[in-house]
Amino acid sequence: MQIQLALAKGRVAKKAIALLGEVGYTFPDYSDDSRKLIFTDSTGRIAFFLVKSPDVPTYVAKGVADIGIVGRDVLMEHPAPVYELLNLNIGRCRICVAGMENAQIPQNKKIVVGTKYPTIAKHYYNEKKQPVDIIYLNGSVELAPILGLSDYIVDIVETGSTLKENGLVVLEEIAQVSSRLIANKVSLKTKRAAIDPILEKFDSMRYDG
Repeated sequence: MQIQLALAKGRVAKKAIALLGEVGYTFPDYSDDSRKLIFTDSTGRIAFFLVKSPDVPTYVAKGVADIGIVGRDVLMEHPAPVYELLNLNIGRCRICVAGMENAQIPQNKKIVVGTKYPTIAKHYYNEKKQPVDIIYLNGSVELAPILGLSDYIVDIVETGSTLKENGLVVLEEIAQVSSRLIANKVSLKTKRAAIDPILEKFDSMRYDG
C-alpha cells in the first residue's frame, strides 16, 4: 500500500526529504533541478509531490495526499479538516509583530498592519481587542512600515537579520511555529497500517532541527 505525501516547496521540503532519508526512505530519482513532479522511494512505500505551502492542507484534506508536511503557520492561516499528527521540529521560526525601532504599539487606537498572514493577524488583534486595519501583501512586507504603508507588520521571523538590516525590530511574538506531519482523516483509518510506521519512525528521531 503506497502512501501519498504532499510537501511544501522550498526550505521545508529540503529538510523533510533529508529527514525522510534519515528514517529510511530514499528517493533515487529526486534532485533539486529535476522537472519531475512525483518521486517514489526505493521501496515503493511512499511517493511525494511538491506544492506551494498553502496548498498542502488542501491536498491532504481532499484525500489526494494521505499525509503532508507543512509549517504550522500555514495551518493557522489556512485552517483545514486534517489531523495534526506530529511536530517534526523542522523549519522552526516565529510569527511576530515588527515595526520601526523604538516604536510602541498604542492601546485602543486603530493601527495599520501589513502582512502575508491576514487570518493570523486578524485573530491576534481581535483577541487583544486592538482596532486594526489589515493590508494583505504578497512579498517584501518589510517595506510597508518603512514607506508608510502600514504602522507595523506581522510576518515570519527566523533569525531577524532581514528586519535588522531594514531598521525594524520584533515588537511582539504571536507564536512559535515549526513543520507538522498532518494526515487525511479517511486515510488515517483506511491506511493506518501504512501510516503508523512512518509516524513512529519520525517520532523516534525526535528531530531537533
